[in-house]
Amino acid sequence: MPFPNIDPIIFEIGPFALRWYALAYMVGLFGGWRYMVLLTERRALWPQGTPATRAHIDDLLLWVTLGVIVGGRVGYVLFYNAPYYLDNPAAALAVWQGGMAFHGGALGVILAAIYFARKHAIPLLSLGDMVAITVPLGLLLGRLANFINGELWGRVTEAPWGVVFPDAGPLPRHPSQLYEAALEGALLLIALNILAWRFKAFGKPGLLTGLFLIGYGTSRFLVEMVREPDAHIGFIFNFITMGQILSLPMILAGAGFVYWANKQK
Repeated sequence: MPFPNIDPIIFEIGPFALRWYALAYMVGLFGGWRYMVLLTERRALWPQGTPATRAHIDDLLLWVTLGVIVGGRVGYVLFYNAPYYLDNPAAALAVWQGGMAFHGGALGVILAAIYFARKHAIPLLSLGDMVAITVPLGLLLGRLANFINGELWGRVTEAPWGVVFPDAGPLPRHPSQLYEAALEGALLLIALNILAWRFKAFGKPGLLTGLFLIGYGTSRFLVEMVREPDAHIGFIFNFITMGQILSLPMILAGAGFVYWANKQK
């Protein structure tokens, strides 16, 4: 299957260029903010009371944005290319050149949420649930942007839906970006929202946070089986990828959150 030739740049005005990847970040963050505002207005979803006000959500947007960008970049530098950035420390600041890691971004958001919750005396687990239910939207858009950019492709395949990516050689490969968009994006978004709206999952603080961590970690671990490992890292111990290693603690932490949430009365 030929790669759809979509320009990664939507439009340019002088030195300014708007890319699909940047748009995915902006829409994901703005959409997540608007959705959290909606959640705070639906008091029936919160048996223990709405954990945050509209003003809180407005302020939280800044901290989440910083957590995503700073955490995502630091995670990429440390987890995926530390030797290069040790030799070229100034390059670590060149975010516009690409290089973000979701696991680092997730850790950045967690730290930002902990600080924000303590500062404003907001129940941390309930705040985490609000954030967790919105994150899959950003993941869905981000993975679609990865596909448009023709990056993070999968391994060579004979499947009829294999895609010949421009910079990945002549053989068709798994469109692993679309697999991730479907699993950790669309499917996880639908599942968490059904639990929140139909089964009142906000009544068990920490449950949605735990299920998100399990859902993302499992999806990423499975897709890594057909995703091409980073060329400068390859397989660790000859059988596992960095993405899989980083996903395992997420799954375990998620299981802990789910256990804790179900144990509470």
